[in-house]
Amino acid sequence: MNQWKNFSKGFFKENAVFVLLLGMCPALGVTTSAINGLGMGLATTFVLVMSNLVISLIKSQIPDKVRIPVFIVVIASFVTIVQLTMEAFVPSLYKALGLFIPLIVVNCLILGRAEAFASKNTIGSSLIDGLGMGLGFSMALTMLGGIREILGSGSLFDIRFVPEDASTMLLFVLSPGAFIALGYLIAVINRLNRSKK
Repeated sequence: MNQWKNFSKGFFKENAVFVLLLGMCPALGVTTSAINGLGMGLATTFVLVMSNLVISLIKSQIPDKVRIPVFIVVIASFVTIVQLTMEAFVPSLYKALGLFIPLIVVNCLILGRAEAFASKNTIGSSLIDGLGMGLGFSMALTMLGGIREILGSGSLFDIRFVPEDASTMLLFVLSPGAFIALGYLIAVINRLNRSKK
């Protein structure tokens, strides 16, 4: 039962984007649309779950002096798998995400979960933690991308619901719009977290 608490905390209580403010680079850089946010979130989730699994498996074999470099090698291996798979099967998403895919290697969320959780807990707990934190990250990026896409383009998941000639708020597709949308989302999540206490 305690493992499922670890799963759910990644969505609101300890959400990487809205509460811990980790992984801001992809959160602000790629979320011009809901599809980009979802794609980046799922790629990060895969890397997080698999690196948590491997690090939890080999934690007793890793000397303390080389702990962080070993974590980075493990994470980089899974990022390479994601990068090559996306390039082969979803080239349009791969092109849209661009440089942010290799930057998953240095995402503070993944390295932080490896250090703080996977290296100290069982395989099952590490998998559930990685899945919860990763899906929470995916949810945050998809929400941010969805809001920016609705306000900036008048569409959601590339389904247009505003006529072509209708005016939209182009600001939300640009970088300043990412900061504005993120600020309001953080305020809403903080309010919800306070009301639950």
